[in-house]
Amino acid sequence: MSNISDLTTHMGYWLRLASNAVSQEFARKVTAEGVTVAEWACMRSMYDEDAMSPSALAEKMGMTKSAISKLADRLVEKSLIERTSNPDDKRGQSLRLTKEGRRKIPRLAKLADQNDAENFAVLTAKERASLDRILRAFAERHGLTGTPID
Repeated sequence: MSNISDLTTHMGYWLRLASNAVSQEFARKVTAEGVTVAEWACMRSMYDEDAMSPSALAEKMGMTKSAISKLADRLVEKSLIERTSNPDDKRGQSLRLTKEGRRKIPRLAKLADQNDAENFAVLTAKERASLDRILRAFAERHGLTGTPID
């Protein structure tokens, strides 16, 4: 026998198992609404703003401008966001949710809330609070600030 650890001895294994279950269920729900998880995260990041430059959105989400550009292209194609000229910078663009995009946000947010409630209902309130505290501390201590999209 070898001294190689089993997969299940690693916390990362259990985090990934739980994350995959929660994320895949949420992906099924938002896909039924015509968007991907990444598109939902992008739209939600824009929701509290009137308009944003692609670079500001990239910074807010912790993504590259190239990745934001690809997401924006897909959302423009779906008529959920629009690109407009930036009046302060003739070469720059602003991204803005369309009326349809803004209308979708509450429904998608409700799906996110329901997904959390359904998946974490197996935990007690105290366990949920502890898990939330531990995961936030982990992210903070590792400087994790990007929006998880996959």
